[in-house]
Amino acid sequence: MIHVGIIGFGTVGTGTARILLGNRVLLRERTGIDINLKKIADIDIKRDRGLILPKGVLTSSADQLLDDPDIDIIVELIGGTTIAKEMVLKAISKGKHVVTANKALLATHGAEIFRAAAKHKVEIGFEASVAGGIPIIKVVREGLVANKIKAVYGIINGTSNYILTKMTEEKAEFSEVLKEAQKLGYAEADPTYDIEGTDSAHKLAILASLAYGSQFNIKDVYCEGISWISPMDIEFARELGYKIKLLAIAKETGGQVELRVHPTMIPEEFLISKVDGVFNAVYVDGDAVGSTLYYGKGAGDMPTGSAVVADIADIARNVVNGVPGRALFLSSPKPKNLMKMDDVRSMYYFRFSALDRPGVLSKISGILGKYNISIVSVIQKGRHEGKAVPLVVLTHMAREKDVVSAIREINRLSVVAGKTAIVRVEGQKNG
Repeated sequence: MIHVGIIGFGTVGTGTARILLGNRVLLRERTGIDINLKKIADIDIKRDRGLILPKGVLTSSADQLLDDPDIDIIVELIGGTTIAKEMVLKAISKGKHVVTANKALLATHGAEIFRAAAKHKVEIGFEASVAGGIPIIKVVREGLVANKIKAVYGIINGTSNYILTKMTEEKAEFSEVLKEAQKLGYAEADPTYDIEGTDSAHKLAILASLAYGSQFNIKDVYCEGISWISPMDIEFARELGYKIKLLAIAKETGGQVELRVHPTMIPEEFLISKVDGVFNAVYVDGDAVGSTLYYGKGAGDMPTGSAVVADIADIARNVVNGVPGRALFLSSPKPKNLMKMDDVRSMYYFRFSALDRPGVLSKISGILGKYNISIVSVIQKGRHEGKAVPLVVLTHMAREKDVVSAIREINRLSVVAGKTAIVRVEGQKNG
């Protein structure tokens, strides 16, 4: 029998407990192992979670779990990077295996945690840390182990995807849709991590570490959010044949890895552009397998609980078979070679607020040409002579450093009013 202790009895903790209790017989049939939920620790043991627990399972003391010699696996579901780190390292030091859904913890302190796990010969399961119920960690670490990963593209934050979907469908303002998402429980009272891209950046750091064998962390990821995206930009993107998504991107080019999270225009015929609402999707391009796409629910008690229990079952098999530590992750990572954001190359969408008068486009295109940025197409809507109107430019591939310099110069023109909107573009549109 393998004994499990859960620290943190919130949404994911409740889902995990429900699966362990409700599917205990199923798990035993499939693994040949009896997995017993022995203890759950939480600071609030009074609140009704809609789940009947066996007597004596619930406690307010995490130390009861950490100090129990019978508990083989500790499941950390409290979140954050301070107390969670302390709990995880203490569990490891006591020879207990750890399963966590804590992407912020791994993206910030992953190197230290995995070194400790290697030292004590225990496993860290973290499937639930990225994309909820989609088994993307197992896919990259095991299913695609024979591949050199050329690129990873992910819609890995359901809140931001829901907001952009509603803005696209209803032509609504960002602030209106955010309020609706908060009422429906899709967005937190403080949605900063979701809408500013931080949550996606945490997850991308983990995925990229797996894909490229280096220990990346949150500081390595360039990050922009979606709060400035307007219905106007979404409509212009549609007219050009694209949709705007908050995309997490990892690519290896010439031995350098680029890591970035930002609003991105994707051709509307691409499968990943059709991923809407709170759903997640991860596209992985391998040299042997080619293009693959993984889709599903990226959050929630049961989808994320499913990923947690999958890790528990994997570790339980290894313990019973006498091979703990089999799934150690990057205990000896290769040195990373991170591409500077200045050197990233992409296509770009610019929306200028330009005065409607002769010669304005030639001034703007002249500056773009000065910085080796060539134009694919131009859209100008409305005629208000002498007043500012939207002027949209789609470019060919250009270097980020050149784009930043060109836009800085263009924004200083007397014929340009306000800040230029910039969206990077990924993928070639058919036709």
